[in-house]
Amino acid sequence: MTMHFRVEGIDQHYGSAQVLRQVAFEIVPGECVAVLGRNGAGKTTLLKCLMGVLPVSRGRVMVDDTEITGWSSNRRSARGLAYVPQGREIFAELTVAENIEAAARAHGTFGTALVEDTIALFPVLTQMWRRPGGALSGGQQQQLAIARALVTKPSLLILDEPTEGIQPNVVAAIRDVLASFKGKISLLLVEQYLDFAMSLADAFVMLSRGGVVEADRMESSSRELLQRHIAI
Repeated sequence: MTMHFRVEGIDQHYGSAQVLRQVAFEIVPGECVAVLGRNGAGKTTLLKCLMGVLPVSRGRVMVDDTEITGWSSNRRSARGLAYVPQGREIFAELTVAENIEAAARAHGTFGTALVEDTIALFPVLTQMWRRPGGALSGGQQQQLAIARALVTKPSLLILDEPTEGIQPNVVAAIRDVLASFKGKISLLLVEQYLDFAMSLADAFVMLSRGGVVEADRMESSSRELLQRHIAI
């Protein structure tokens, strides 16, 4: 199931410092939007606000016709938002199986074909099924984090830097999995690897100093233009 997701004039403050300024965009059901920008532009803060990890100072977050701005992270998750944070944040002491089971049980999908189908997308997880999450490589942990999010049956999958520190063959595998979900669920992607973002995204939002400086359909832009906003 997909959702129409809208961000309407979001501001966010850390104390007296304003981090986000009037951020607004929408995700058309079934499409992928990439949030781009230099380090420190506010990308991760934006995702945390959308998931309810951080409060917003002003503005609204809308799912279809429902405002979720004041909702808890758990309530947003139950509504269909899934989050793969930067750094993965898997349960290092739990096995791969236990990481997946915890997410699936919390969302009522444990023992269903959805879990089996999701694990099949990441063959390495079957090989590592009884190993602690902390014993996995970075790429394996990222695949676990994405699988754990997918077994919650999300309508919107939010990913923060899914290719960071990962070898190219795993990046390609993750890209193929995410591409297979386009049209089925919506995707929101923060990504520094521009080629990866361009290969997946239907549209982009460019942040600079916490505000949107450009937003367009991906096919209407060019790599050179996007790189200009991202390069140090």
